[in-house]
This record gives sequence, C-alpha cells and structure tokens, in this order.
Amino acid sequence: MSTMNISLPDSLKSFVDEQVIQRGYGTSGEYVRELIRKDADRQRLREALLAGAVSPPTTPVDPDYFAAMRKRVLQQAQQ
Repeated sequence: MSTMNISLPDSLKSFVDEQVIQRGYGTSGEYVRELIRKDADRQRLREALLAGAVSPPTTPVDPDYFAAMRKRVLQQAQQ
C-alpha cells in the first residue's frame, strides 16, 4: 500500500477528526479512503449514465417485457 501525506487547515482537520469519532472509523485514513471510494463510485455511475444517454434507443419496456423476463428466470430456476 502506498502512502500519501496531505496538509489540511485546522478547520478541515477538526472536521475529519469529528467524522472519525462520530462515524466509527478507526483512523482518519479510513475516513479519507471511504471518501475516495465513494467518489470513484460516483464517477463510474456518471460515466455509465452519460454512455446510456448517448446510446441508441431500445425497445420500450412495458408489462409484457417484465412478464417475459419473469418467465425466463423461472424457467432457468427450474432447470
């Protein structure tokens, strides 16, 4: 695992320390890693949404679509 040192103003350091205590993190590093993971997840979601927005339209989803999907799933479960 790599190490990264960051400098924070006192107000942000106090905020991080408070979050560590209130949210049950063991260290400030755990809290920062969680923030970075959540940001990476948000970025992946944004990219997927943007890719979907520019993709060509597909067949509309209606009750028949879901009925057919349920039928396929039940058939596979019975096999």
